[in-house]
Amino acid sequence: MHKNRLITMTSKEAKRYDIICKLIAKKIDGTEAAKSLNLSVRQVKRIKAKVKKKKIKGVIHGNRGKSSNRQTDRKTITEAKKQLKKIYHDFNPLLAQEKLLEIHQIKLSKETVRQLMIAEKLWIPKKKGMVKKFSWRERKDNYGEMQQFDGSYHNWFESRNEKELDTEQCLLVSVDDANGTITEARFETNEGVEAVFRFWKTYIKTKGAPISVYLDKFSTYKVNHKNAVDNKELMTQFERAMKQLDIKVIHANTPQAKGRVEKMNGTLQRRLVKELRLAKINTITEANIFLKEEFIPKFNKQFQVITKKPTDLHRNLTTKQINNLDKIFSIQTERRVNNDYTIRFKNRYFQLNKIQPTTVYKKDWVTIEEQLGGETKITLRGKYLTFTSLPERPKKVLNVNLVALTKKAPSEWKPPKNHPWRKQFLTNKKQPTPIGC
Repeated sequence: MHKNRLITMTSKEAKRYDIICKLIAKKIDGTEAAKSLNLSVRQVKRIKAKVKKKKIKGVIHGNRGKSSNRQTDRKTITEAKKQLKKIYHDFNPLLAQEKLLEIHQIKLSKETVRQLMIAEKLWIPKKKGMVKKFSWRERKDNYGEMQQFDGSYHNWFESRNEKELDTEQCLLVSVDDANGTITEARFETNEGVEAVFRFWKTYIKTKGAPISVYLDKFSTYKVNHKNAVDNKELMTQFERAMKQLDIKVIHANTPQAKGRVEKMNGTLQRRLVKELRLAKINTITEANIFLKEEFIPKFNKQFQVITKKPTDLHRNLTTKQINNLDKIFSIQTERRVNNDYTIRFKNRYFQLNKIQPTTVYKKDWVTIEEQLGGETKITLRGKYLTFTSLPERPKKVLNVNLVALTKKAPSEWKPPKNHPWRKQFLTNKKQPTPIGC
């Protein structure tokens, strides 16, 4: 005795069965059935033959209730869950999927990994809500046309190194506006002028000068108000250096304006932190090597966008610019020469030597260069002056007899009384008229 079996059908299958039954009963013809089902006449004929043979089961898909041929085996799923819980519990699904394939040779789709992480409560899916919309600026056409630049403070090493616990590390990063690649990245302790100069000196020596740099109004890059007194001399050093290299500086009024580098910072805070953890990197020195040799090439290969035009607009430096890179990327400050030819700078005193490559007068304004290597130099009219660093403050001298410092030392020799130079004055001197003549 056969028991009645309940057959579950979708509304689409029920509609298909009803039309095929009308076709079999000759209430409609094959062309009309094909139009109603949005199928070809040949497909309708095949379905009609299956219904005649299997009755209502003829319109039900043959794989219903069967396992998919592409189903991942349970052993792989079990191993993936194990690694997700053990290592990748705080990764996002995309990065977790990449690392499962790269390190463990477990090949799963991003969606499969996402569903596994949701099931294991390792990932909370984001709710679709009201998203504030911003109008995205069109990308530049060429690579090197614009670099978006920013510094991102973050606990990049997750407090693994006790020496790095005092402050968050700062990642300086530039993103090309045209293709979205990381053109340069460097870990520093801060976003000060020296750190920024080290970044751009390396960038320009390896890639050349971009047409423009797009950044925010942080005090390193811009004087933000007329009455600024704190660090005033340092705040415009960046603009001065970029001007000497003929690089246009553009200041963004809002973070969203330089959205590509802002988005990159968020991506790196999620992705790079995990990469540093897996590589067991805990110091800035190791991290900078890892960035250059491994992370950036791999990241750019995966996420690079094709530019509209193929030309690289980075410009090669002139010979003069190459020779002056140390000078350009130095902190430059103006100081006045004292009457005793000393210069005071940051509670240090420098005594200019008597012989100089150019003439130096009292009260001349000279430029103090603090170079990145730690060396201090003094320039006047494009010439480097020679000097000695004094151990303490010199005694105050109101004036000295030396009028100026020149290329030659002043002569201390004096002609004798019988020297021809003196005799000519005695010869030419008018003799007195004798009395009585």
